[in-house]
Amino acid sequence: MSNTTQKRAGLAGIIDTIDSGIAALERIIMATGVILMAINTIANVVSRFVFNHSIIFAEELNSIFILLVTFAGIGYAARHGRHIRMSAISDALPERARKILIIIITAVTAVLLLVLAWYAVQYIISLQAKGRVYPALGIPIYISYLWVPIGLFVTGIQYALTFLRNLQEPEIYLATDLREADAQELELEL
Repeated sequence: MSNTTQKRAGLAGIIDTIDSGIAALERIIMATGVILMAINTIANVVSRFVFNHSIIFAEELNSIFILLVTFAGIGYAARHGRHIRMSAISDALPERARKILIIIITAVTAVLLLVLAWYAVQYIISLQAKGRVYPALGIPIYISYLWVPIGLFVTGIQYALTFLRNLQEPEIYLATDLREADAQELELEL
């Protein structure tokens, strides 16, 4: 094996390790967020019926958990090729045209998500400058919105990696580790 191949394998290994770590973190964030949202909602319902008062911060806390789960989930969905796809047109195309279409779609989606991540950072900076806080929790609103650019950035990177995978491989990939043929087999099993 040449030094160039070893370096690529080494870099690819590092990227795979980072990607696996991010995937594990996303799973933990999503699971924890959903569980905490359920606990918060149940506690609020019990408080309403037992004490005749809602928990003051319950709604604000759930909105933070929704942001957390949503924007951790979009990266996870992109990593596993689980986004909703409108495939009626692409399914009717020959394989070569589908391959070109998926390359274009993943490239454009990656660029758009990374641009949106940049705009989200600008929005958070403006929120921070305004000094707005959640009334009941008393924490700055911008902190809860930090998940938005992180989720958009991670998802943009996932689409960029899928774009690169489609450039390198002859088969069509819906995600870095999901071939179109495998996804169709999964759909038929369901």
